[in-house]
Amino acid sequence: MSTSSPRLTAQDFDQELLVLFDAYVHGGIDRRGFLRGAEKFAKAGVTAAGLLAALSPDFARGQVVPKDDARLKTQTVSFESPQGTGTVKGYLARPASAGTAKLPTILVVHENRGLNPHIEDITRRIALDGYMAFAPDALTPLGGYPGDEDKAREAFAKLDQTKTREDFVAAVGWLKARADTSGKVGVTGFCYGGGIAHMLATRLPDLAASVPFYGNHPANADAAKVKSPLQIHFAGIDERINAAWPAYEAALKAAGIKHEAHIYPGTQHGFNNDTTPRFDAAAAKLAWERTMGFFAQHVKA
Repeated sequence: MSTSSPRLTAQDFDQELLVLFDAYVHGGIDRRGFLRGAEKFAKAGVTAAGLLAALSPDFARGQVVPKDDARLKTQTVSFESPQGTGTVKGYLARPASAGTAKLPTILVVHENRGLNPHIEDITRRIALDGYMAFAPDALTPLGGYPGDEDKAREAFAKLDQTKTREDFVAAVGWLKARADTSGKVGVTGFCYGGGIAHMLATRLPDLAASVPFYGNHPANADAAKVKSPLQIHFAGIDERINAAWPAYEAALKAAGIKHEAHIYPGTQHGFNNDTTPRFDAAAAKLAWERTMGFFAQHVKA
């Protein structure tokens, strides 16, 4: 893990700049728009481009479980897309000691950049807790994650999201049908992936558990379709996501859907992602403990 310089945190940046970066990450503005808006925050020899670099992921620094960790068996595998367009690739991780034993299984859904090194690391972390973990790459039809976050975002915008959602639904079915799964599958996802986790909870009545992190909510009318146990994590400072929560929460309650929601005060969207300054170590630790405890109760039990 890189330790070449002190880790920057969200407190090192103006909140307006963080909102600007969030808009850039999620396609609200392009790179040029971010750099133009960031100019007023450039000072003391730090350029707008330097601010962008400082806010962008450092995958090596955020790695928790090495790619070659001997405790795990990892591989790239594929499943058939229901769209008739070929296969979807993904990253599968299992404890090496498990052999071919049937394991409880977690689907991991990436952010809006495809299957990058951070999500692979998250997948390995989950596998070390005694699960089979699988992270599909939604960018497979466009050649897969390109190794560059800007290019990944550009490619992601070209996906047909109706088809992509069906690929994630198919991923759960493929996992449940494998000989090395217990048949119980849960899902977690981050940002875009949080939205997919929410969606799967409305589509799959036999989903063992769904844990979205700061993802877009389904339509309020779909709340009654949720059948899986639901645990939701929110950043405290994340108006883009949080504004829709009161109405969706009311819809869940009206439908009698059991759920739990946790808001982490003072944190930014993406607080669980330890590759960027928006990472909040204390909140991420607590959220992860809650997540794995939830999976232990509903997927592993």
